[in-house]
Amino acid sequence: MVRRHGVTDVIGVAQGDCSFTQALMEVLQYRGVKVTPFSFPYDRDHRTIALEIRKLARRFGTTVERAETWKRKLDAVRQAALEIDRLTWEEGKVTGEENHLWLVACSDFEGDPEEYERRALAFLAGARQREPRRDLVPVAFVGVPPITSGLHAFLEEAGARAVLNEVQRQFAMPYPSRTLTEQYREYTYPYTFFERLADIRREVARRGVRGIVHYVQSFCFRQIEDILLRAEIGVPVLTLEGDEPGPLDGRTKIRIQAFLEMLR
Repeated sequence: MVRRHGVTDVIGVAQGDCSFTQALMEVLQYRGVKVTPFSFPYDRDHRTIALEIRKLARRFGTTVERAETWKRKLDAVRQAALEIDRLTWEEGKVTGEENHLWLVACSDFEGDPEEYERRALAFLAGARQREPRRDLVPVAFVGVPPITSGLHAFLEEAGARAVLNEVQRQFAMPYPSRTLTEQYREYTYPYTFFERLADIRREVARRGVRGIVHYVQSFCFRQIEDILLRAEIGVPVLTLEGDEPGPLDGRTKIRIQAFLEMLR
């Protein structure tokens, strides 16, 4: 994709994301792409995060102060996304798939934060007028956003709603923070599973979740974290493994239906 679109400059998350990223960065460098590393420290050290942000700002010819100005602008945009999230679990007026799509888009606001906010506010105006759905089993969707299409829609068809999309919600930066350093320290995804587990526990209790769908990729090291989730979360877990992009297959549909029947 980088070569196809003629991208010449890439930021690579060298620590805190996919374990294959470093090798991919090396391949890109070999092919003439300029790669800038960014690392989330394993121990969430405040000083190390601040240093990484300063290095990144310097690399792109800006300052942390200017970046903080943009943080404050984007905080307002994120509030619209978090209100969509609230309408999902608290009022039952937003579907799990809608929640997934709006929150996952917070990773880059689709390249246009102002347009994203405009559309999100328009969506909210319509969603608030809907009749709430209270007849669906509340479940949590935990793990990386799926490359399997139709998963959230099938959950609703089968009688459940994803009232929590864990990692997608993290893209919206749900915790109030004064600075970029604080914001990226509270962001759970790049650190150990224990930060994620604490967040999942809180939200499972707050949202009345009765079961968890844990989505993992077949090539991802995060599969191993399924062991910790099952041992510690205290509610039933269905683990689904994705391999490549494509529609939800029949076998997975049967597994989801059986899981929801058990929850009922």
